[in-house]
Amino acid sequence: MMIMRDPDWTPLRGIDQRRLSEARLQAHYAVQWLARASRAYVPPQPDDQHTNVGWDRALGGFTTHPLKDGAWLSLKITDLTLALHVGEGNMHAQSFSLDGRSDAQARQWLSEQLGARGLDAHALDAPSPYEMPAHAVSQGAAYGPAGLADALAELAAWFGNAEHSLASIQRQMIGRKLAASPLRCWPHHFDLATLTTLPARNAGATGSVGAGLSPGDEYYDEPYFYVSVYPEPDPAALPSLPMLGHWHLRDFMAAIAPAHKIVAAKNQQAETDDFLRAAAAGAIKVFT
Repeated sequence: MMIMRDPDWTPLRGIDQRRLSEARLQAHYAVQWLARASRAYVPPQPDDQHTNVGWDRALGGFTTHPLKDGAWLSLKITDLTLALHVGEGNMHAQSFSLDGRSDAQARQWLSEQLGARGLDAHALDAPSPYEMPAHAVSQGAAYGPAGLADALAELAAWFGNAEHSLASIQRQMIGRKLAASPLRCWPHHFDLATLTTLPARNAGATGSVGAGLSPGDEYYDEPYFYVSVYPEPDPAALPSLPMLGHWHLRDFMAAIAPAHKIVAAKNQQAETDDFLRAAAAGAIKVFT
């Protein structure tokens, strides 16, 4: 039987894990420039929502909320290019490739661009409220996307596929009359996710189900889809999952579908979507 491919899902080839991890770390550091600018120039929102970024499928990268003056920043994942946009689209964008450049050089470029728009460039230097994973970039090393083209393309495919599949989960939650947040990437953990608030069973017992993609972290050195549930239920009450997934119980509770299983799947999208739907439905059932 022929498997029909969704044009919005990019087949995942599987990249040498060390190269994919290096691409992920460099991209994670690069997206901090969007986070810095957001903390400095986007009007504050509750729970630091002003610092999150959105996936732009046409760009193949992330974009900030509008800055105070209406401009916005983007980062293209496949080549780690920063851009400052003025107005709609890319008609008036100034770009800066991070290839062979350090964070100090990125800061210089961005401060010049923002300073020319009347924004205080020193606001970019405010300390980050969180720690980043160790990497040579933090010690002044240059970014090297040109040598990671295949791995960055794969990383962009993971985010693009996640945007497609997680948006479907968000729509399903809304269809069930549940409050699901917009799909956004949080620069701290670099995960693209939506959070659904569940009705309170009793006073003060509001729960939540998070569905997202992590590009990898200290728990899994590879991308993985997850569905988390809070407050954490009794592990014995957790439902079974499709073959793609398992329950993670150390430090946090979530259904996990790791990259190596997704890459090996006969139909990557269908099996990923089945996992997400089953895990989300199971998490809601446990809580309610």
